[in-house]
Amino acid sequence: MQVSTNEREFVLEALRSGIRVDGRKPLGLRTVDIDIGADYGHVNVRLGKTQAMVQVMAEIVAPYPDRPTEGQVIIHSELSPMATRNESIKSAETELTINRMLERIIRKSRAIETEGLCIVAGHKVWRIVINIHFLDNDGNLLDAACIGVMAALLHFRRPDVTVIGQEVTVHTIEERNPVALSINHVPICVSFAFLDDGQHPVLDPTLLEEQLCEGDMMIAVNAHREICAIQKAGGLGMETSQLMLCTTVALEKGQEITEMIQKALAEAKTKML
Repeated sequence: MQVSTNEREFVLEALRSGIRVDGRKPLGLRTVDIDIGADYGHVNVRLGKTQAMVQVMAEIVAPYPDRPTEGQVIIHSELSPMATRNESIKSAETELTINRMLERIIRKSRAIETEGLCIVAGHKVWRIVINIHFLDNDGNLLDAACIGVMAALLHFRRPDVTVIGQEVTVHTIEERNPVALSINHVPICVSFAFLDDGQHPVLDPTLLEEQLCEGDMMIAVNAHREICAIQKAGGLGMETSQLMLCTTVALEKGQEITEMIQKALAEAKTKML
């Protein structure tokens, strides 16, 4: 679905007046709703009208030969054609981009302590599988996925095990309390789109704004005010002052979202008691 000239001009004129089509300020965030499921590692996230469902699972596998004492983290995402109103969006390409970005943000920043997933060095480790299903796409899928993934990883519990020699016994929840993952830090994606020749950066772009942008940038931050990753796409140039502004906003919003995740987890824990 192509954006008409009238739509483009309407969006840009609104931005030049300091407001967006949905009523937000240029650096305003849409409403974030985090629903922690009854099952460990099951989370639904709504970022405005964008909705994602995340499920974390664990299985015992052989380790990679070059990393015999480290567990594995695998990320899969699925964007159904029914989740978006824009037929021009290529689901496979979008899924691949999101998988690579999340792997970079979560795995390469060592958000998960993979050595804590080792059961028997060189023989058996835990593989953590993260499945992301996008139920509705109104833009900024990456940020919604990252929120859901981190909330699900913090909520997830793997079965406890007993190791005697090379023999591994996996205990049920009834036999032993499940074990939380070792999370070193919580990276949060904060995405920007640049419209009107880069003069107007917008936070948390909608699908319409993504179609009109000339460039975009993702900044992953954590609660320690550390920048975990930066990714800028498109050939649009950027002033240093603009980069600094986006970084400052990302650190602020990352802290807010982290607090939302912690609040949702605390509420879910209270319900389980």
